[in-house]
Amino acid sequence: MTGTLLKVEGLETGYGDIQVVWRADLEVRQGAITALIGSNGAGKTTLLRALSGLLPLRNGAIFVSGRDLAGASPQQFVEHGVAHVPEGRRLITGLSVHDNLMLGAYRRKDGKQAIRADLERMYALFPRLAERRRQDATTMSGGEQQMCAIARGLMAAPGLLLIDELSLGLAPAIVDQLVTTLERVRADGTSILLVEQDVGIALELADFVYVMDQGRTVRNGPADEIAADPSIIAAYMGT
Repeated sequence: MTGTLLKVEGLETGYGDIQVVWRADLEVRQGAITALIGSNGAGKTTLLRALSGLLPLRNGAIFVSGRDLAGASPQQFVEHGVAHVPEGRRLITGLSVHDNLMLGAYRRKDGKQAIRADLERMYALFPRLAERRRQDATTMSGGEQQMCAIARGLMAAPGLLLIDELSLGLAPAIVDQLVTTLERVRADGTSILLVEQDVGIALELADFVYVMDQGRTVRNGPADEIAADPSIIAAYMGT
C-alpha cells in the first residue's frame, strides 16, 4: 500500500433539512480495503452517497488523489475514478446483464477495445454472469444481482470502489465467493471502501476499519486491532 487515495475531512451532509452526518473524517489508502461499520442509522449509507456526489456537502472536504471534489457531480466522481455499488444493487429492469454492465462504462473514453477487455474480465471474475449475459439482470438471484452490481461498478475502471452492504440478504456461501472476488479485485489494483452491517465480514475482509456512530466517525484502526477490542465485540458482534 502506498499513498492516500481518498481523504475526507469534517464532512457534514444530510437530506433537506435533516442532517445525518455531523462529522466524518477518514482515509482510504491505495491498494487497501477499508471498512466502515456502525449500527443502523449511524449515517454510513448517507456518507457513501456524499462520497459519490449523490448528496451535497454542508461542510467539509473530499479529496480523491489529491483533487478537491467537494461539490462535484456524480459524473465527475466517476471521471475521477470513484464508482459506487449502492445498497439494494439498483440494476435496471428490462436490461440484460450485458447491457447493465455496459452502463458502467458509459463515461469511459479509453476506447472500445479496452472496454471489451474489461467486460471479458468481469465474466472471468463472475462466471455466472457470463452464463446469464443475455438474461434480464433483475430476474437473477440476489447473489447474482450483487455480482452484476459489483461488475457494473468495476466497468467504470475505478481506482476506488464504494460498496454499500455487500452481504445484505445473501446466503453465506455467496458472501464467501464475493469476499474472495473482492480480494482479487484489490490485488488487481482497485481500492475498496466497504459499508457492511455484518461486522464479522467487514473485519475479515478489511485492512483498516472506521467506526461510525450517530453521524460521526468515532474510532479507527487496523482491522485486527478493532476486532480484538471487547467494546466493539459487545456493541456490534452480539457477544
